[in-house]
Amino acid sequence: MALVTDSLRPKRQRKRLRRRIVWSVLAIGTLLSILFAALALFLRSNLEERIIDRVLEREVASFATTFLKNPDAPGQEFSLIKGRVISDRRYDESAPAAWKGLEPGVHRIVDVSPTGERTAYKLAIYRAPDVRFFLQYDVTAEERTRRVVTLAIVASVALFSVLSLLLGWWSASRIMSPVTELVRRVNRLGRNNKVEALAPNFPDDEVGQLAQSLDEYAARLTELVERDREFNSDVSHELRTPLSVIQSTTELLLNMPELSEKVLARLNRIERASKHSSELITALLHLSRGEKQAPNDGESTDVSAIIGAIVDSHRHHLLGKAIAVQVEIETPLHVAAPEPVLSVVLGNLIANAFKYTREGEVRIRVNARGVTVQDTGPGIPEAERDRVFERHFRGSTGGGSGAGLGLSILNRLCELYGWQVSLKPREPHGLEAALLLSPDD
Repeated sequence: MALVTDSLRPKRQRKRLRRRIVWSVLAIGTLLSILFAALALFLRSNLEERIIDRVLEREVASFATTFLKNPDAPGQEFSLIKGRVISDRRYDESAPAAWKGLEPGVHRIVDVSPTGERTAYKLAIYRAPDVRFFLQYDVTAEERTRRVVTLAIVASVALFSVLSLLLGWWSASRIMSPVTELVRRVNRLGRNNKVEALAPNFPDDEVGQLAQSLDEYAARLTELVERDREFNSDVSHELRTPLSVIQSTTELLLNMPELSEKVLARLNRIERASKHSSELITALLHLSRGEKQAPNDGESTDVSAIIGAIVDSHRHHLLGKAIAVQVEIETPLHVAAPEPVLSVVLGNLIANAFKYTREGEVRIRVNARGVTVQDTGPGIPEAERDRVFERHFRGSTGGGSGAGLGLSILNRLCELYGWQVSLKPREPHGLEAALLLSPDD
């Protein structure tokens, strides 16, 4: 991580497709099970009630017909059905008092004994002239059976829900298997600087079509990257040629005798500018290739040695300002990175301190882990501190006419080489920029 002042952003909770499939199958299976159970209970209850009511109505009518043919016959009695007759002449005392006010038809009655025992029965009533006929059908056992059936259906719903969950998990695994494989192969793309085709590894279905689209996109992207790399290489080569001519010509001119102070200062400025341009071209070429390159033969760059050259090359920013520059080398520091890259990174920090400080001091410290640049300039507002490394961003206190690319290039180079750069205010005013070149493991 190159920039340590980035604010922490809340991460969006990722909704896994596999989980959504499982929950969908579970919801559908549970809902269908509940609907089926409710329908079964409704049909059973309704059909059972209607059958019992019709049987009782038919039986009470038959019982009335038999009784009217032979009024002296006693009331009929069965295992679950009891028949009674109530009239003005006979059997008035044989039925409970609660029956006498009931209208003809079928009624459901619940009796509770003094011991708390509950008995439910159906009572069918048939009316004839001066006579009422009653058939009593005990439904206590049926209601117990109904409760057992209800519990069994509820258990079945729970069982089918569990089965739906297992089925959803299995289906999601089957459905997501090619997608997971595609993600795995996509994550492997480009790790070995080799692009492998995805489509041949998948059937001709939606995932296969997606793999084909990714292959086409990867081919276009690879072509663009290669074209960009070739362009950067060509541009850097073409730019280095005239810069080499400028540098060699400047060196020859600097060796000429009897040069005036004004001409000598201008030639030195041309030499510094050409050298800075060469370093910048090298750094940009590394960024375009995304290649971390160390000096040849495992050598390292002495940071302390190039600090002085960087200060001299940017000293023109101090003209007309009352600024004291202090360079403190606490510990020599060697870094496995090309000198042009380090010059660009450190040059940006030092040049910014020189440009934006109007008076006071600029202090540069080198220790075993990195470089710190402190100034007494206007600093950076806290609201802008996290954005100064963005492309084309220019702070409100900066002024000047730059393009806002210097710190962006610096940040990208730090990301490439694993360095860290941080900015913090300096009391009573100013800014401290810390470049960590040897982070702790």
